Amino acid sequence: MVENRPVRDFFAHAVLITGVILVAFPLWVTFVASTLTFDQIVTVPMPLWPGDQFLHNYTQVLTSGSEKGSSAPVSAMLLNSLIMALSIAIGKISISILSAFAIVYFRFPGRSFFFWSVFVTLMLPVEVRIIPTFKVAADLGILNSHLGLALPLIASATATFLFRQFFMTIPDELAEAARIDGAGPLRFFFDVVLPLSKTHIAALFVILFIYGWNQYLWPLLITASESMYTVVIGIKRMIAGGDASNEWQLIMATAMLALMPPALVVVLMQKWFVKGLVETEK
Repeated sequence: MVENRPVRDFFAHAVLITGVILVAFPLWVTFVASTLTFDQIVTVPMPLWPGDQFLHNYTQVLTSGSEKGSSAPVSAMLLNSLIMALSIAIGKISISILSAFAIVYFRFPGRSFFFWSVFVTLMLPVEVRIIPTFKVAADLGILNSHLGLALPLIASATATFLFRQFFMTIPDELAEAARIDGAGPLRFFFDVVLPLSKTHIAALFVILFIYGWNQYLWPLLITASESMYTVVIGIKRMIAGGDASNEWQLIMATAMLALMPPALVVVLMQKWFVKGLVETEK
């Protein structure tokens, strides 16, 4: 029997609707501003209904950037961000899942030492090791390149730890059965471990893609030319100075374009993402 509590239901819906409005309203204002002219944006109060400059503003930022700030096309920035985000997500997952597989299923001297060495790096944020990392990247000659954007961020202690914890929940009987059937380590990995890890891989992909897409500090340090700007850096470069000297309609259009790929990944992989986060047993 379902208990009917109209007051509690009304309160719950009121809280949910308020939360949606608080999240959606800034996005709506950003979208509206991206469809207006500069004069309409600085008008007080600013219109809250889309204008007629949608195609003009979005075409301009995608093909030629802004006039007062960065003149690099946002389409190139989006491509740089996409390459960086995909490289980081796929690289982190590939390295982490193989590292965790080796730690859990192989017996070798120093296994615990290597695991705890990886684990300790969880306590070192990117900002702490940013200068040594920049020096290594400079010595390797990968500054201002796609390789330089992704390679220093491609290892993940967090993902290794999460995969290790999941692999430890896989029954030992599966490994014994695979061994009796004559399966080697690689066949056991590809035929048993990898299929069981699909939902976790999907959840980690979403998290790591957004992590790579939103990177600001590392691309800011390593990129020197406009052709290598990511879209997050591009938004910062478009802000030329005071409020009156910025082309806010173009900046807002770039912000909306920067929002689209991560939102699309979350929407398309929502089912796998939620399943990977809540699934604890196989």
